[in-house]
Amino acid sequence: MNDTLHFPPATGIGSLPGTDAREAAKAATGSFEDFPHLPELPARGPGADMIGRTAGLLVELYARVEPSGWRIGDRPGRDTRRARSWLGEDLDALEEFTQGYEGLLKVQAVGPWTLAAALELRNGEAALSDPGACRDLAASLAEGLRLHLEEVRRRVPGARLVLQLDEPSLTAVLRGQVKTASGYRTHRAVDRQTVEGTLRDVVGVHDGGPVVVHSCAADVPFALLRRTGVAGISFDFSLLTERDDEAIGEAVEGGTRLFAGVVPGADAPLSDPAGSVMGVRTLWRRLGLRPGLLPEAVTVTPACGLAGASPGYARSAYAHCVRAARSLADNPE
Repeated sequence: MNDTLHFPPATGIGSLPGTDAREAAKAATGSFEDFPHLPELPARGPGADMIGRTAGLLVELYARVEPSGWRIGDRPGRDTRRARSWLGEDLDALEEFTQGYEGLLKVQAVGPWTLAAALELRNGEAALSDPGACRDLAASLAEGLRLHLEEVRRRVPGARLVLQLDEPSLTAVLRGQVKTASGYRTHRAVDRQTVEGTLRDVVGVHDGGPVVVHSCAADVPFALLRRTGVAGISFDFSLLTERDDEAIGEAVEGGTRLFAGVVPGADAPLSDPAGSVMGVRTLWRRLGLRPGLLPEAVTVTPACGLAGASPGYARSAYAHCVRAARSLADNPE
């Protein structure tokens, strides 16, 4: 799968500022003509946020908003309906701006471990505290994603879908750093093989299609993610350390695409595009990789979602990603 797929040079992560679905779809499709994505607009409120949106995709599991966050409940309520309604609005807008589109199209959802760390059980503790609840949640998510991908395929029949799983809590889950409801303790670390197996099952729901895992946390577990069969790993480039070198070198040589988040996710001065990817070139030299491999191995993105940015900055950041990717292709040395 990884060898034959050609990923375009730049795309967005997912979230954008504002509340207008058509504006967001126009920005995502207009900025990345060969690799648009389905936008997310968390500013609309609960149900448009990352966790609520994915909770709305679950099959036979429902969640509602409590003062402490999203909690699993018995039946679909107002919060589930709102999440599904906003997703429908976003899909309508995407469909409008992708008429006749043929190429890669990315859709995002929260992965099983970040979802288990964020969704509460009836007792107020995270689903992460209960291995049975984690299994049920992953199975419900897998089925929900299968149906979601089907729906997007129906609306944009010419597209080849890329599924992005957002896993910002993955490292904390592996290290036992997710806090309990009281805030005084942390949940026990989940066994790495369990984490890997669950992710592999959810990745498999895309049926041979490309899956990318995104985390804008430090210490992304590159080797573990590669073993799950993902086509790409998306990360905040500024958080890499030389400790990551070996795992990144192996990922590139194994054909895993790097989605390098080099453009800040919140309003910041943007350097020249070549300056934004200077670190990527430096990493390449340090790893002794062939410069010509750079455009084949790297897709340029913002470091994280842009929900907290101003609308003007979000548009500039997208344009900057495209220019930075071009600079990388033109001058890989």
